[in-house]
Amino acid sequence: MFSPQGPSLRELAVQALSSVERGYDLLATKFDHTPFRTPDGVLDATADALRPLGPFERGLDVCCGTGAGVRILEPLCRGRVTGVDFSAGMLAQARRAHPDAAWVRADVRALPFTESFDLAVSFGALGHFLPAERPALFAGVYRALRPDGLFAFPIGAPPPIRSGRYWAMLGFDLAMQVRNAVWRPPFVMYYGTCPPHAVRTDLMAAGFTVETVPLTALGRREDGSPRCGLVLARKTPAYRHR
Repeated sequence: MFSPQGPSLRELAVQALSSVERGYDLLATKFDHTPFRTPDGVLDATADALRPLGPFERGLDVCCGTGAGVRILEPLCRGRVTGVDFSAGMLAQARRAHPDAAWVRADVRALPFTESFDLAVSFGALGHFLPAERPALFAGVYRALRPDGLFAFPIGAPPPIRSGRYWAMLGFDLAMQVRNAVWRPPFVMYYGTCPPHAVRTDLMAAGFTVETVPLTALGRREDGSPRCGLVLARKTPAYRHR
């Protein structure tokens, strides 16, 4: 799972016993050599799905980490691209990789932007937010987008209950719950707290119109349904709802 340049078991243990922010600060220099980085296949499939919907002007990568999402935003957007994250260590790595982008350190539950972007993306971040925190996240993205702006992110189909992946994810979430019950500060990272239907409901409550398109390049499940979809949440101007 890890390349020789990745973190040691000890480093991972220290990170897992830290807060989310401190943990990512510690992991930042080796993050791109772990399986936690969004795979290029997911990034490329997302870019392919977004390209016909553009071009866009300014782009925002929400929870940008080391800037993997910025790699697809830059060719999709004619204006400057911005990444936002609360980990100073991750932002430092992102700045080195993409010196032409803008980087903002902020808590994405209180994004400091108003009608500034035409396209926002996010990759692999929803598990870091408890269900009660998603409304603030989505409201901030909605506020950051211009009218008709688009918020896009891939989301995996729930694995079948009979699959090994289902039980592995469940086991991870249970272990994380135990860890957070007995150790402070908490490290919020869960796989089962953001099912597609709940995410869709929260996006609509924030004011978005929502559709999901299949990312068929990422494969299909045994029943023929896509393994992953791209959520397209549009900030529809208020007058369209009158």
